Amino acid sequence: MAERPYTLLSCGMSIDGYLDDTTEERLLLSNDADFDRVDDVRAGCDAILVGAATIRQDNPRLMVRSAQRRAARVARGEPENPVKVTITSRCDLDPAAAFFTTGESEKLVYCATPTAGQARELLGGVATVVDGGDPVDVHLVSADLAARGVRRLMVEGGGTMHTQFLTRDLADELQLVVAPFFVGDSRAPRFVRDGVFPAGPKNRARLAEVRRLGDVVLLRYALSERFAGQRVDQTGAPLEL
Repeated sequence: MAERPYTLLSCGMSIDGYLDDTTEERLLLSNDADFDRVDDVRAGCDAILVGAATIRQDNPRLMVRSAQRRAARVARGEPENPVKVTITSRCDLDPAAAFFTTGESEKLVYCATPTAGQARELLGGVATVVDGGDPVDVHLVSADLAARGVRRLMVEGGGTMHTQFLTRDLADELQLVVAPFFVGDSRAPRFVRDGVFPAGPKNRARLAEVRRLGDVVLLRYALSERFAGQRVDQTGAPLEL
């Protein structure tokens, strides 16, 4: 068993790098073609991870939408849906959120040590609560997921989670979708926070694929030597990494 899962980060952002705007309505950064692509990626993963803020703000279900893809997972001897994973420092989560109440998949909550008891009282009936350290250590989370049999992990946000996995050098692949508009509001959440990133100006990330999906574009970056996937450009020609 690998010491950590193969980890891919999936994100949609505006041209100017924002994940959302400041209105109450959810900002759609994708389209039907890309939603279907993401569903296919989810179907190929053992677990999907989001931060607690994403659960509070977006109330995601984190399930495979396609019945055909769910059936294919079952035929492979896997659960219909990947394991759901979240990380929280203050355990401000609603046990009635869709993350906990939809689907039969296992739910894992990694919480900071000081809130572990509170988390077990609040969420113990709907999820497995794991002490993740103080503060929660994403290296520990990755190692624990691997020990639980997670071979392929998909991190879907938000910005804090993307920043932690990137700056701690735990990401093997980045799938970044760019929407054709600007948000233009510095109060809005960005793709990543401040930090020291392994893929800096002196260690450029390797572009593995460019794909047009209607009015959005998918950029796939190889972030480690573990990168696994077809490497092509927008014309279908292979890229040398």
